[in-house]
Amino acid sequence: MIDAAMRARFDRELAKYPTERRESAVMACLAIVQHEQGWVSPEAEVDVANHLGMPVMAVHEVVTFYNMYNQQPVGQFKLNVCTNLPCQLRRGEDALQHVCQQLQVSPGQTTADGLFTVQPSECLGACADAPVMLVNDRHMCSHMTPERLDALLEALRAQALAPVGDAA
Repeated sequence: MIDAAMRARFDRELAKYPTERRESAVMACLAIVQHEQGWVSPEAEVDVANHLGMPVMAVHEVVTFYNMYNQQPVGQFKLNVCTNLPCQLRRGEDALQHVCQQLQVSPGQTTADGLFTVQPSECLGACADAPVMLVNDRHMCSHMTPERLDALLEALRAQALAPVGDAA
């Protein structure tokens, strides 16, 4: 599951910590797995644990505690819509429902074409910009009205359909 190139990247992360604190690299190693494979499988958890010399359950606890780790395959675009209280007060649940309705999925599901996975999310740390959405754990989208949500979905679809050299 974990190839030599990934192990080399793990080792670069391990070099940042004292030998007796190898487990400190667990989050970085899991991020590498997710970046390369799109999610962190149970098999990958075992490989990371073995590489770091820590119990598999300790790695699993990290994966299940943080919502940034995908525990199952996700679409090309993972959309985390904040449904925490500040976003709720500014129509965050409506934003989640609007996205789900537009994509014809329920929260937590992936579209049939594999393009989108929609997930409710805890606080994304941009309460003043509510409601907010995080795309692929990297791009924060603020003040997500139905019109802005529709425009984002259209732009992401266009990006998915663009030839590789044209993608932004």
